Amino acid sequence: MPPTDPVDRPAVIELRQYTLRPGRRDELIELFDREFVETQEETGMIVLGQFRDLDDPDRFVWLRGFADMAARHRALAAFYGGPVWAEHGPQANATMIDSDDVLLLRPLSDGSVFARFPSERPQAGAPAPRRFVSATVWSFRPGRDDGIALIRDGLLPVLRETGPAPIAALITETADNTFPRLPVRTGENIAAVFTSYPDESTHRRHLADVQAHPLARDAILPGIRREQTTAPRILRLAPTGRSLVS
Repeated sequence: MPPTDPVDRPAVIELRQYTLRPGRRDELIELFDREFVETQEETGMIVLGQFRDLDDPDRFVWLRGFADMAARHRALAAFYGGPVWAEHGPQANATMIDSDDVLLLRPLSDGSVFARFPSERPQAGAPAPRRFVSATVWSFRPGRDDGIALIRDGLLPVLRETGPAPIAALITETADNTFPRLPVRTGENIAAVFTSYPDESTHRRHLADVQAHPLARDAILPGIRREQTTAPRILRLAPTGRSLVS
């Protein structure tokens, strides 16, 4: 039987993007994968994914999930007030220029969140998988749901029809940040879709197929463009050896 703990299908997800000091990303990844995976999960969260940003050699992207906002507060208080962070946190912080680019998200719909279990995680020292993960992040005007509805009801079905189904579709969690020691971006209306591919060329073919799909070309994508406040940001991500999402 697969695990049924609710954190295995988290209702609250952090997308964390760190700007690091030049040349220190591999140092942080080695430390993170060795010291900060199981020790965070022991407090009640799940470390979903760790990635190298392929467009910036000094950027580290990662995801963690929580059963709900109350569980998030308990887990963060336990971890950042605990002995592991006290011992290794200064070394991690020394690699970073900025760690405040954080989106607090929730599933767009039932079943649209990462379904990953810690028992599936590779052991420390495992080689990075030959996989490519794409995350497209749209920004819409606060209080406007039209763009998100177009993604949920239009784009996601086209993505499933034309290629690998997205592994997660997330939107902004609007609850107040109850752990202010770790800031999150506020006042935003975000949708983020994550998809995994064997390689980047497969991703490019999938994107071309979506853009050529009549419904997407003529209605869905123009509608999303009308609603967005800026061009979507596409994160090109390479999973680390211990990333559950790959």
